[in-house]
Amino acid sequence: MSVLLLLAKIQPAWIYRLTNALARGAGVRETFEAQLNRFFDMLAHAMDTGDPAWLDPIILDWSNSPTTSDLRAGEKNITAVLNQIFLMTYDLIRENLTEQEALDLTGALIPIFTHALEKAARIEMETSIAFISSELFEVQQKLEKLDRSKSNFIAVAAHELKTPLTLIEGYAAMMHDILRSAPNGMADSLMEGINNGIRRLRAIVDDMIDVSLIDNNMLSLAFQPVWLGQLLNLLANEFKDDIASRNQRLTVRKFPGSEQMIFADPERLYQAFRNILSNAVKYTPDGGQITIDGRTLPGFIEVTIADTGIGISLEDQEIIFEKFGGLGNVSLHSSGKTKFKGGGPGLGLPIARGIFEAHGGTVWVESEGHDEVRCPGSTFHVLLPLRTEAPDPKLAKLFGSQARQIAESTPSSPKDEQA
Repeated sequence: MSVLLLLAKIQPAWIYRLTNALARGAGVRETFEAQLNRFFDMLAHAMDTGDPAWLDPIILDWSNSPTTSDLRAGEKNITAVLNQIFLMTYDLIRENLTEQEALDLTGALIPIFTHALEKAARIEMETSIAFISSELFEVQQKLEKLDRSKSNFIAVAAHELKTPLTLIEGYAAMMHDILRSAPNGMADSLMEGINNGIRRLRAIVDDMIDVSLIDNNMLSLAFQPVWLGQLLNLLANEFKDDIASRNQRLTVRKFPGSEQMIFADPERLYQAFRNILSNAVKYTPDGGQITIDGRTLPGFIEVTIADTGIGISLEDQEIIFEKFGGLGNVSLHSSGKTKFKGGGPGLGLPIARGIFEAHGGTVWVESEGHDEVRCPGSTFHVLLPLRTEAPDPKLAKLFGSQARQIAESTPSSPKDEQA
């Protein structure tokens, strides 16, 4: 007997048993029975032609039927349904056919069901991947919206603080002028305290505004000729008193490229290097050493700021470059920026990274880990493009050949160390 006739012998029982097993409720069973009849017809065509692809259309329809809620719940697994159909078909074959008929029909059905399962599994995987990708995209959008909200809050808060701060600063300056005409030691001391508080608050507000500009890709740079050696020496001079008060030693070495003219924003670079040096002073114990050095690389200048401080644990070496990711002691947040392990708003290093990246460079830190006894230290690496021409065509034309002549005539070989 042909396999088609053998298949037809089990059709009534096959439809009845599968409908009751796979569908619940009269309305659902009626719809599902129609689907099973369609499946059975296509199965018969596949067996008659020897082409299992006859089942592809109904498998595609069933695979595309899950809704989003079904996918979230992990329901309507078509491969599981096909497995159940095959097992129940096999049971019906054994119950209704002779041993030889069962072997013949099962042998014909196995390659067809194998193809159907592979097809269903592939479609379901593609559907699941598309669903997961969509979910991840939605999560990413929500995170970006949240990050924009935080950035907007910082911008609004900073600008709202700046207005009353300007008024306080102005009135404090006028009071200081009035008191100067009638000298009073205590009044001068109080006014100096007010001015220190104003400067500290203004620095925080300016940092908040800079973070907002960096987050929104609005940080503008004024490219000018810069000599890193001069900039770093100015920075060392600014920190001279802080270094002396902590009995630390700061060495600025002349390295290849330190006396070469490059185009950058000197004010922003100074701000970024100041933030890193301030961090080094803060986390280096009294009597420690800080060394600024560097070298040239193909197309870049690398500047290193190494300290003999308490180091940074591996898991924190990326966190410190995130907004408000400072590791300082919260109880010391009102102290000076260079006090040992002093706190801060956690904006200095993120701003430094934003400035370096805006120049086309980058910054990272290396440290063996955190140890306040052994003091393994940290080394911050700054990579800046060796830009010998201004990126702005108008500025490049303004400097023209004169800038190139200066760059070529400027010595770039290292000299003796300078403390």
